[in-house]
Amino acid sequence: MDLEGGDGGIAFRGLPSRSGPKTKLRKRKSTLYASVPEKGARPAADLLGENIYLFLSIIALRILNCFLVQTSFVPDEYWQSLEVAHHMVFNYGYLTWEWTERLRGYTYPLIFASIYKILHLLGKDSVQLLIWIPRLAQALLSALADLRLYSLMRQLDSQEVARWVLFCQLCSWFTWYCCTRTLTNTMEAVLTVLALFYYPLEGSKPVNSAKYVSLVAFAFIIRPTAIIPWIPLLCTHFWQARRKLPLTLHHFLPVGFVAFSSSLIIDRIFFGQWTLVQFNFLKFNVLQNLGTFYGSHPWHWYFSQGFPAVLGTHLPFFIHGCFLAPKRYHILMVTVLWTLLVYSMLGHKEFRFIYSVLPFCMVFCGYSLAHLKSWKKAALSFLFLSNTLLAFYTGLVHQRGTLDVMSHIQKVCHRSPNKSSASILILMPCHSTPYYSVLQT
Repeated sequence: MDLEGGDGGIAFRGLPSRSGPKTKLRKRKSTLYASVPEKGARPAADLLGENIYLFLSIIALRILNCFLVQTSFVPDEYWQSLEVAHHMVFNYGYLTWEWTERLRGYTYPLIFASIYKILHLLGKDSVQLLIWIPRLAQALLSALADLRLYSLMRQLDSQEVARWVLFCQLCSWFTWYCCTRTLTNTMEAVLTVLALFYYPLEGSKPVNSAKYVSLVAFAFIIRPTAIIPWIPLLCTHFWQARRKLPLTLHHFLPVGFVAFSSSLIIDRIFFGQWTLVQFNFLKFNVLQNLGTFYGSHPWHWYFSQGFPAVLGTHLPFFIHGCFLAPKRYHILMVTVLWTLLVYSMLGHKEFRFIYSVLPFCMVFCGYSLAHLKSWKKAALSFLFLSNTLLAFYTGLVHQRGTLDVMSHIQKVCHRSPNKSSASILILMPCHSTPYYSVLQT
């Protein structure tokens, strides 16, 4: 008796078959036996690795977000971005003292200057387009960051946790308040999330380290303090890397060299001389601590007021999530704590300075919601309603007068037969209102 094997089956040769003729097995249609799609294959409705309808929904929400934020936050959202961009393109306007002292770089305003230039070349540089197009561009970037945060959580954890993290991110009142503003802090937060997506966290997909390092370098060029949250993350990556020398020589140093060179060249073109604005910025704000000219706060301010206010009603869920989250998330917790401690050592403190670590906090808030056993609907209703009320109040009511008055001035300027004679006295703190970026006379 011999054995024969063919097509994955075994038959005995030499013995009569008791089963008679071969019967054709019915093909199962259960999803349990469905063939696994080939690696790299994606559904038809797919964009950036996620469902296109999800991405479009997030974009629609952020565009709505953009139009429902009609208030002023801080002068920097105009005087460190749009006013500078207007001056770069139209060659008139006013620049604040930071630009004469070369404390700011032109990299971030150059983004909006490019938009202004395109509108100017197309003959579409009307006041309303100059006001809204830059903010819509920032809203789209924030939507991309929201999607990347969701994608990262899908890699690290379950679909359910990812959904709750996205929910927390989208309903955060402070994110709603800031994410469409033309602030360097907003771009810093966007780049931080995008870089975190490519960072080699435990459980994430292995990617080329140059991607996240490039985004961190870009954030540092735009706002030098953006490096603060990344110090523990970069140190952890370097410590855990098996090939430390190639990581340094092939990724850290080349990316840093290209980033600094690009920044130097851009600032050389617009300042007219070689300037290392990142050093000037750190020297003024950190080494000399002259930022206290704009106000100072006690060392505990971020822990007692700043951080709780920024998190708002997310705070209890953040604390709960910190106790529940697995060990692989501890590095994010350390990053948040490290950032708060470093900023606490500076005299001048603002809510927006810690905006870049708010998405890190949403990871723990989402983890908390995903593991709530009771009172889940009540918790969701509380979180949604409380943040919605805060978002609408701060976006539509709080500090809107400085923008409303510019609309009135805009009408006065355009109606006046002699625009040079039109004048108005504003008795307010310096740079409380925007200027030519919302007038375009």
